[in-house]
Amino acid sequence: MQLNFILLVSLWATILPKTSAQQSSRPYSTWLADSIISANLVPQTRWYTEATFYRGLESVYNHTSFQKYLDFIIAQIDAIILPNGSLKGWDYNDHQLDNIRVGSTILYLHTLFPSIQIYRAAADFLHDQLLNHQKRTPSGGFWHKDPKYPNQMWLDGLFMAGPFSATYASLFDRNNKTLWDDILLQFELVEQHCRNKTNGMLKHGYDESKKAVWADKVTGASPHVWIRAQGWYFMALIDVLGWFPRDHEGYGRIKGWFIWLAEALKREQDVKSGGWWLVMDEGFVEREGNYIESSGTAMYTYGLLRGVREGILDREEYLPVAERAYEVMTEKFVARNGTNRGINWEGTVRVGSLDGNGDYEYYIGINRVENSLIGVGPFLLASVEWERYQATRL
Repeated sequence: MQLNFILLVSLWATILPKTSAQQSSRPYSTWLADSIISANLVPQTRWYTEATFYRGLESVYNHTSFQKYLDFIIAQIDAIILPNGSLKGWDYNDHQLDNIRVGSTILYLHTLFPSIQIYRAAADFLHDQLLNHQKRTPSGGFWHKDPKYPNQMWLDGLFMAGPFSATYASLFDRNNKTLWDDILLQFELVEQHCRNKTNGMLKHGYDESKKAVWADKVTGASPHVWIRAQGWYFMALIDVLGWFPRDHEGYGRIKGWFIWLAEALKREQDVKSGGWWLVMDEGFVEREGNYIESSGTAMYTYGLLRGVREGILDREEYLPVAERAYEVMTEKFVARNGTNRGINWEGTVRVGSLDGNGDYEYYIGINRVENSLIGVGPFLLASVEWERYQATRL
């Protein structure tokens, strides 16, 4: 299989039109994955940054069957699971959805190695921590972080916990309607409070108690549409759809929310660059300090390409949007590393939080970092989707 894949890549280089996204002699998915791993940029932790990279690397392995990628994931995960199934460094007084993200990779390994009981034990541990220890808003939504952000739901959290919950339910308790209803509820709540019904985009988060300094007095929503929060949410929607039962009412609703957001992203794509702005609200694009950001652009590109591949989005309408975005990523955010023939990933904002006043100056004031795993992981996902599409053109 590996030999056939290499031959296929060689054919791409010779017979396909040479767009900017096709200039490389190597697929960007494996090139960047190899560059990040060889540079020792992925510590063995349970944190969501590393888990986001694992999500991308899982996709690269599924696409290539190169054993080195699976071996890397196994070594990273085995290093953080304790013999009782809990995770190394777990703080039982700090409940945050970011801690759940690694559970999706643990379940991925469980599906590959169902006889290895420690993966199931770790998944059970995380599922218990989420359902029985994570606090909820009065409406039933998981707090993003307890105790720091009481009664707040952020779009980020839907990606951290949603795919894990859906995978767990599908694998171990598929007929438990209560579990599926609860997963749906998390999306319903952010849709109710964060979605702008006019332009289709979603604010970063909301405070159900409306006590946060940034909370809208009516909706509780934060002031701005932040590219990566909406990117986390876009990926959560398409990933959860892959596990959600089609005979449950929630499948159609989640699919509808995904399409609605895809329509908004198509409208909001920057005409000049093909990417998307850090702060996306009307009146803020091209404002001083704003810029085209790489992690959110990669998240949107992944979601659009996968949506097209799975027949959820119209190919003729959305493929050009994704293709232009992929081109800008390879032109603007992939940088050659002249010392070791590797590549670097640029242009990813370090973090985005709602622990301040959530204003425009806060978002543009956060620095960008090189080789951020939060950006690398989504770019790997987008690259695999792009390479799969290119393969269909032969």
